[in-house]
Amino acid sequence: TEITEKLEEALMIWIKQIRQVLVESEQMRREADDVGPSAELEYWKSRMSSFNSLLEEIRSSRVKKIISILQAARSKTLKQWKDLDGSITVAANEAKDNVSYLYTLDKFFGSLAKASPVTMMEHVPSLMNAVCMIYCTSPYYNTSECMTSLLLKITNQMVNVCKMYLHEG
Repeated sequence: TEITEKLEEALMIWIKQIRQVLVESEQMRREADDVGPSAELEYWKSRMSSFNSLLEEIRSSRVKKIISILQAARSKTLKQWKDLDGSITVAANEAKDNVSYLYTLDKFFGSLAKASPVTMMEHVPSLMNAVCMIYCTSPYYNTSECMTSLLLKITNQMVNVCKMYLHEG
């Protein structure tokens, strides 16, 4: 029972730390007003990397051994652990899915940044079709928060292109 208590203490520390990571990941992002759409992809890539590392750690053999010992001891802390494991898995899947969808837009981001106001208009219809496809098919990215963030960044990029064009002209 002494070993079980020590393992439960360790597990509770991990639970607290993982909850903190999940809480921080759900907080509002603070970004510059003129950030472009590539920042959206970078954000989700970073989030994917973080959650995949966390998943890798909690699925390591060391952690699995501790969990199996606590299962044998019928520890009550395991319910919280399983709930968090599920939450991390969902967050990792969301980030991975969002990265794959946003990668489909990446080709537009580069051409949008290099365009002039006139040539930019050639890219907008296909870009908006791709954004619409993401909205219609993505299980995670089709929220108003995600779409607003993406469209705001696309608009920022377009405004930045126009500003640069005016300053050069």
